[in-house]
Amino acid sequence: MDNEKFKQLLQKAGLTNKKLAEMLGITPQSVNNWSVKGYPYWLETWLQNYIKAKTLDNVKDVICSDESAPIGERDG
Repeated sequence: MDNEKFKQLLQKAGLTNKKLAEMLGITPQSVNNWSVKGYPYWLETWLQNYIKAKTLDNVKDVICSDESAPIGERDG
């Protein structure tokens, strides 16, 4: 994965280098160093899975909040 792909995935995930570092339990400097030393082989798929999970959580929230409303008050 190159630096541009990393930036795109990070933005799509809604993460910053600092937030990613917190989630992975590493320092932000370690994340910054990847642009020089190379990105871990697993990072691209990790970010793609994070994005998918976040999307599914958002869909679930929309569906569940809609179903919890009384029938007459549901959208659609």
